[in-house]
Amino acid sequence: MFVVDDHPMIRHGVAAMLRPELDMHCVGEAGDGDEAVSVLPALQPHVVMMDMRMPRMDGITALQVLQPMLPNTRFVMLASAAQPPEMRRAMAAGACGVLLKNASSADLVRAIRAAHGGLALAPALVTPAAADEPPAVGATLTQRERDLLVLMARGCSNQDICNALGIAMPTVKFHVTHILAKLGADNRTEAVLVALRHKLVELQ
Repeated sequence: MFVVDDHPMIRHGVAAMLRPELDMHCVGEAGDGDEAVSVLPALQPHVVMMDMRMPRMDGITALQVLQPMLPNTRFVMLASAAQPPEMRRAMAAGACGVLLKNASSADLVRAIRAAHGGLALAPALVTPAAADEPPAVGATLTQRERDLLVLMARGCSNQDICNALGIAMPTVKFHVTHILAKLGADNRTEAVLVALRHKLVELQ
């Protein structure tokens, strides 16, 4: 098992909860999605517990990047609160379930066993009304994607964005592609216009 969370207390807490389980072992940890993407492919863990909300690359984006590289790894997302839209995004991205951070150690162990066994966790708490509600424009953008949008609105090139955020060119292109898809835009200019129209970014 591998744990990804930007709070050391959560990472250490998860590892501590698993110590009594003789058949479980925490093989490592990462503080954000970028770090997880860099180290996880070499480790190939059976199960990854990953926070959905983190600075830099968030958990759902990291999941989308990692899945093709880790076809045999099961991902359980961690959340501070039940947020139906985010839970739906996580499940659509390929997570086998979402576990709240206030879960008991018994719930944590059950979630890992279920994930390792190829089972889905209990369904996310999404009401029919919430499921039918169309998300607002830009609601599914991650914080990292919003950071990129700001730079795109300032006229930055992909290389400028690489330099500003300290990320690789393939990662920038990946984010830009997702931004265009989420905003229903055909190109960067259109994406910026949509973002400005809906006040997703502000030019200063």
